[in-house]
Amino acid sequence: MSSTAAFYLLSTLGGYLVTSLLLKYPTLLHQRKKQRFLSKHISHRGGAGENLENTMAAFQHAVTVGTDMLELDCHITKDEEVVVSHDENLKRSTGVNVNISDLKYCELPPYLGKLDVSFQKACQCEGKDNRIPLLKEVFEAFPNTPINIDIKVNNNLLIKKVSELVKQYRREHITVWGNASYEIVEKCYKENSEIPILFSLQRVLLILGLFFTGLLPFVPIREQFFEIPMPSIILKLKEPHTMSRSQKFLIWLSDILLMRKALFDHLTARGIQVSFWNDAFKQHSSAV
Repeated sequence: MSSTAAFYLLSTLGGYLVTSLLLKYPTLLHQRKKQRFLSKHISHRGGAGENLENTMAAFQHAVTVGTDMLELDCHITKDEEVVVSHDENLKRSTGVNVNISDLKYCELPPYLGKLDVSFQKACQCEGKDNRIPLLKEVFEAFPNTPINIDIKVNNNLLIKKVSELVKQYRREHITVWGNASYEIVEKCYKENSEIPILFSLQRVLLILGLFFTGLLPFVPIREQFFEIPMPSIILKLKEPHTMSRSQKFLIWLSDILLMRKALFDHLTARGIQVSFWNDAFKQHSSAV
């Protein structure tokens, strides 16, 4: 073996060893993020499937049975009130084809008595509490409960108002916010960097790319919550016999690429909480 070949071989081997070491022990290069709270169980929309989603009754039930965190969605009304609702258009949830942003808070229609549950086939949630709540009501009712806020629309005023409410109720240490949209997450971070942020979809894909190329241990990360769907959850939405072989293969491949324990362990060692969606009732659960 020539000296040049030996050099490249040793360099490759050395690089592999260093990468492997930093992947397992990232605090050798990065300071571990301080975890202000730990959530192993997160109630999605307050636990859709057990009560009407995103209602005070749903949040109260979730807290009563011991959830670690509430997850909810926010929009803003015409009179600039921050409300808790998954949909901007209320046709699905209230039967009225109108946008939240076009109505004052007092004009919002009530939820239907029964709603279909997302991510669960042939399942409905129901309840008597059918009022769309204000975000500040949730903060007042659950002052010590961590809350995960999904900013549903790219609206500067909404982001500003949510930040103001978080500061007003002194919740920066027990609140996380963001969206699948990279642009929304960036705006959230710029508005208030004291509130931990979620990984956007773009950043999740970047993290996966860095992981498989071996570069992840060398890249700084500012997000503190890594939430991903379990690809197999798609099987809960469709009858297996209606899916093509290519669709089943893509689900299998996505599961292989996404559900990587080494990746989860690395992020956790860096102080990043990892969760995955695995159920429509309490949809987030600690992955590691």
